[in-house]
Amino acid sequence: MRLVVYSGAPRIPFPIFNEKVLAGLGADLAKTGKLSAESQERALAALSRYRLLIDHMDVKKVRAVATAAARDASNGAKFVQAIKRIGFKCEVLSAEEEATLAGEGVMSSIPAADGIVGDLGGGSLELADVRDGAVRNVISLPLGVLRIGNGTRGEKLVRDTLREALKHSGLGKKAAGRPFYMVGGSWRALAKIDMICTDYPLPVRHQYAMPASRAKALRQIVASLDAKVRKAIAPARLATSPVAAMILAELADQLRPSELILSSFGIREGLLYSKLTSSVRSQDPLIEAAREAGGAERRFGEHGDILDAWIGALFDDLPAEARIRHASCLLADVAWQANPDFRADRAVEMALHGNWVGVDAAGRVMMAQALSSSFGRDNLPDPLVEELCTGAQLGRAREWGLAIRLGQRLCGGVGSILKQTRLSLKANAVRLHVAASDAALVNDGVHRRLLRLATALDRQPEVIEQ
Repeated sequence: MRLVVYSGAPRIPFPIFNEKVLAGLGADLAKTGKLSAESQERALAALSRYRLLIDHMDVKKVRAVATAAARDASNGAKFVQAIKRIGFKCEVLSAEEEATLAGEGVMSSIPAADGIVGDLGGGSLELADVRDGAVRNVISLPLGVLRIGNGTRGEKLVRDTLREALKHSGLGKKAAGRPFYMVGGSWRALAKIDMICTDYPLPVRHQYAMPASRAKALRQIVASLDAKVRKAIAPARLATSPVAAMILAELADQLRPSELILSSFGIREGLLYSKLTSSVRSQDPLIEAAREAGGAERRFGEHGDILDAWIGALFDDLPAEARIRHASCLLADVAWQANPDFRADRAVEMALHGNWVGVDAAGRVMMAQALSSSFGRDNLPDPLVEELCTGAQLGRAREWGLAIRLGQRLCGGVGSILKQTRLSLKANAVRLHVAASDAALVNDGVHRRLLRLATALDRQPEVIEQ
């Protein structure tokens, strides 16, 4: 049972409260076909608390949904009635709706997603084909981590069920060589285990990627976890990790995906995304989130878009990198309230660990490098984080940062000044164009920053008065 309260921009609302209770509703389904009295009691107690919290938080819109456990249990309808008595109008999602919403949740956070989404819950496994911004083909299977045992019989059941379902649905033929997107708490726990075991330097699971071959290795890893890993994972998740790893290994074996990518977004975010207009859906979630975050701390009004256009004249970035540059510019003013000695640290922290979607680890590091350089520090504090990027990516991000640094000194955070000036790139020079009436803006500090930028681009600095 989970309560998430969202606020902020419609395209990428920010969770301002998130609480879960592992009620175990699907634990007895395979044996009895019913929701146990104990699990219902835990669930209803959690929902009673959530009802009070929602009222006190003055939440304007509430949507309550139930998934496979309530849908499949013979006493599921009575459970839903008990939920209604607490004060929630509870929808029981169909299997197709559940799978579709999981796919839409992934697309909401990874707009270019092109592969198979797998949402593993306690009572079921949903699979969906996502490509070209749409959910194409969905199936729901009774293979939840609370339904399937970890022994030989459970493994055979998973293998046979998957083989039959993939054959009849056609998903098996469509999956090979494409990413498999992992959704659900059990697989988030597996990703965290893998990050700990590989000393991954960035503690952000969304869009964490693993080779498909890693699924088989994870089965062995979860069978003999050391104390360090056990301490980092919730006991309830540890208990289901062997089954989750077994299901993932079987999927990797039968689907033959190019890689495994974790998505922190799933059904809940799919519910929000499904209600958006097509125009709002088309917005870039990274850009909208950066605009929201940067706008909250700006000094003189929004100027991140203007700053990006201003420095963009120097760079021939491909669209994938141009959007990272744009996000960096939107965040360029985010640390101005911090002590000057810690502005770079604050900016790097936000870039690396912010609640961003639509960006992978390399993109986060590029944002961090650009912001770090914009605050006068060329190297990131952790060399291991830098290894998540190529040298060329880091170099380009440093150049963005130096250009941002120049722009911020020239305009003092005021976008109107950037509109009255411009940069241009020539074969042997980086030129700053200013009107003669604005020449006083170009002081020694601006000259120094222009020189640094021009040197980084292997050119000479020039100021052109017009």
